[in-house]
Amino acid sequence: MGAKMSTEFDLVIRGGRIATASDIFNADIGICGGKIVALGLGLAKGQDEIDANGRLVLPGGVDAHCHFDQPTSDGSVMADDFESGPRSAAFGGTTTVIPFACQKKGQSLRAAVDDYHNRANGKSVIDYAFHLIVTDPTPQVLGQELPALIREGYTSFKIYTTYDDLKLNDREIIEVFALAKREGALTMVHAENSDAIAWLTEALERAGQTAPRHHADARPAIAEREATHRAISLAEIVDVAMLVVHVSGGEAMDQIAAARAKGLKVFAETCPQYILLTADDLDLDGFEGAKHICSPPPRDTASQDSLGSSFKCNTQSPLGIGCCDGHTKQAPQQRGTWRDISRA
Repeated sequence: MGAKMSTEFDLVIRGGRIATASDIFNADIGICGGKIVALGLGLAKGQDEIDANGRLVLPGGVDAHCHFDQPTSDGSVMADDFESGPRSAAFGGTTTVIPFACQKKGQSLRAAVDDYHNRANGKSVIDYAFHLIVTDPTPQVLGQELPALIREGYTSFKIYTTYDDLKLNDREIIEVFALAKREGALTMVHAENSDAIAWLTEALERAGQTAPRHHADARPAIAEREATHRAISLAEIVDVAMLVVHVSGGEAMDQIAAARAKGLKVFAETCPQYILLTADDLDLDGFEGAKHICSPPPRDTASQDSLGSSFKCNTQSPLGIGCCDGHTKQAPQQRGTWRDISRA
């Protein structure tokens, strides 16, 4: 690649096991001006050198689903902002993060993007970009703001079928899908049936079942399955690609696999919590179980196996961290039940 063997490099990473998109091999890496300019054995000495013998040298990770310093309707504060979150990511080998600029209902989408730039400016130690969250698809947003933002490079946005201050109705979802098709953007969908969750939640609360483990009872797999099927159906009407985010298990995955078998452009993302945790982790002593609350909730080992099989047959695409952490010091003093800490 490019540079002569006699070139003195700014940095040489020496003797590592290199993984590229197509091959795995042992080599040195020569870097000049912050760019890789040579791969080979016995490269000339660099001004700085890193001994990577016996180590893997991988491209930096891209975390395409995380939430930093995002405004919330209940006044809760996220644990990570654009300083702490990217710093933590860098220590884990992630060099790019893509969090979400969230529109509040009644707010201009452009104002949400500007606010998020202000929150991030000068803080991140790694590269970052923004997805958008569309919660109020007014004629102004769909007709002017969102098309303009897409043309500026904000080409992916997330919509919700749950949470009162975030969710869209079916007509609004179709309108967003239609715009995404027209403008060449990608819509991400958090798919859970809001009304079913609300009914189950109220029934559990009336029965006094407010411990963290009941979070899983209030958001069963069937609520995720139904909303996933509905979102896929609406996307099929418009004939547009979509990504179902943080898929928790087999029931939703079956809907995605069936859609892909029909030739629909449906993709799926899962997260580490659905591979590493089950609903049993919500039942740990004290407040420990609440630390594992996420939405959709973790399922069971059969769901974990289903997700693993889906990865192997490429039904799944990305793995997102999906971090949406709150400060544990806000709970349990400030928070009543699992209902109050169930966002994701």
